[in-house]
This record gives sequence, structure tokens and C-alpha cells, in this order.
Amino acid sequence: MSTKTLFLLIIQWFLLVFSGGSQSSFMSFNIRYDNKGDMENSWDNRKEELAGMVKYYNPDLLGIQEGLYNQVMYLDEMLPEYDWIGKGRNDGKTKGEFSAIFYKKEKWENIFNTTIWLSETPDSVSKGWDAALERIATMGLFRNLKNKDTIFVINSHFDHIGNVARQKSAELILDKITKMGWNQYRGVVMGDVNSQPFEEPVLIFSKVLKDAFLVAESFTGPVGTFNAFNILQLPDLRIDYIFTQNMNVLHCQHIDVRRNNNLYLSDHLPVFVIMEAGNK
Repeated sequence: MSTKTLFLLIIQWFLLVFSGGSQSSFMSFNIRYDNKGDMENSWDNRKEELAGMVKYYNPDLLGIQEGLYNQVMYLDEMLPEYDWIGKGRNDGKTKGEFSAIFYKKEKWENIFNTTIWLSETPDSVSKGWDAALERIATMGLFRNLKNKDTIFVINSHFDHIGNVARQKSAELILDKITKMGWNQYRGVVMGDVNSQPFEEPVLIFSKVLKDAFLVAESFTGPVGTFNAFNILQLPDLRIDYIFTQNMNVLHCQHIDVRRNNNLYLSDHLPVFVIMEAGNK
């Protein structure tokens, strides 16, 4: 076991013990869609070790981006302790990329979920504003089976082309939180925002929510989350986020884990946080 791995295990053990067992962990991970053109970085070459990483960090709730249906089904098979919610963005069923949310079913129950399209017509399959592609947000309410606390989790992937679409997507998600009355709950908004911290979508979120990276009591990993499968350069572009509401962030980590051949698990690093309930 490496010194780095041992250090991370000690941190997680410390947070578990001294939070009185009340902490919850969340992971946001753009897993890179199943693209055969990725060659040595293709899904079939990455998927086993990627699932193994999730098992190792064992998040309570995991939001993935870019997962095609076969990828979601693979994770469903490899992670039997989880259930999941979500829809394909191209037809509201199984076609296109998912922003699925996996949750530990022995700890959480899903009491409500919906998928919205990041567009002017969020209740139907649609492309919004200047976006290049259909984009969605998966929204769920989850109840802790032990203490009955309720949290909301929203997982999304913003457009990579449309500047207006990214800004309007952030505004739409915040508007949905308000209109659905989710202001009263603790919650998490996570995903690939395709925006850097100084850009408008992140600034819009930050007016209402807290960026876990900025408020965490401790942090490990590189600053960036997008690696482009480039193993020769440390990631410095941060476009993946976990935002929180009424939660105390104990630890945040950008997981810089490689495959056995030293290649990346995806072209993004997972964002992992450990949190405990804060004041509402």
C-alpha cells in the first residue's frame, strides 16, 4: 500500500469516527462515453478498474456523466449495493448519454425523481438556447433510512459549446430548486459544468450554493479535474464540481488514480467529498 493511499484511508477513517457516523459521501464522475476511437483509453479497457475505484471509495451517492446505456448497465451489474435513477437524454428512455445517480440502497431510499432537459422546454426532449446537444439534469430526493433526514441530489452535464446554454442551465436548476420547495432540504448539485470557477455558470451557482472545493476543511489531489487522457501533465482545468446546500464539507478530493498501466480511468478526475449535516 502506497503512502498516499494510506494517508487517504486515515483521513476517511478520522472523518468517520469524529463525525459520529453521521457523514455522507458523494462522488461526481464524468466517465467518458463508450467511444471505440479512444483505443487504449476505450471503455472496455477502463471499465473494470473504474468500477473498482468506485468500490474502493464507496460513496453513498454517485453522479455519473456521459454514461451510455450499456455503461450504466455495466455499473449496475458491478455495483450491486447500489440502485440508480436517470434517463437517456436523446429520448427520455435509454438513448443517448445519462446523468445517472447511483445510491447505496441499504442507506438511502429514493422518494422522488425526475429528469429535466436544460432548455426552454425542460419537461420534454429538447435542445436549449445555443447548445450543440441535448442536455439534462437528473433530480432526486433521497431519505436516509436510519435518521430519516431528506436530501436532494441533482446531477448534470452542461453543454460544451453554448455559453448562453451553460448560464441558462445554472439558472434553470436553481429555479427548479426554489419552485420545488427544495430550499428546505440539505442538498447537492454536482456534475460537469464545462466552466471554470471564474465563469458565469459557476458564479451563478455560488450565489446560492457552496463550492465544496472552496469550503472543505481539507483537500487532496490536483486542482484540476479535466485531464484529456494526458498522463504527462497534472490536470489544472477545474470544470467538475460538487455544490452543497446546508452541509458541512469535511473533506474534498480530486481522485488522481491511474490504471495499472498508468493511464487514466477517464478523461476527467472524479470529485469526492465527505460531508455532514449543517444547519438549515
